[in-house]
Amino acid sequence: MSVTDSHWTAFAACGSAGSERVEPDDLFVEGKAQRDARAVCQSCLVRLECLADALDCRMNFGVWGGMTERERRALLRKRPDVESWKDELLGLDDVRDAARLG
Repeated sequence: MSVTDSHWTAFAACGSAGSERVEPDDLFVEGKAQRDARAVCQSCLVRLECLADALDCRMNFGVWGGMTERERRALLRKRPDVESWKDELLGLDDVRDAARLG
């Protein structure tokens, strides 16, 4: 990883920068094994970026941002009006920060 690398994947808990190396296949599991895969995401610094990317790109398989494919499909069905999950999820901090300032 380059020190100047600013893409969110460089900081993902499941990537080489994470404290424990997770094999990619470990995130593409079924059934009860998904619980373990989701646990990797819980302390990840870029969890929301990962989830937003998976939702925007309609990732059909694997655990991304702490959500399984089934959970992501349900969210997409529930919120078909969202055009950019990146704006929706990552804008949350900006809204909270603006409310504190104003």
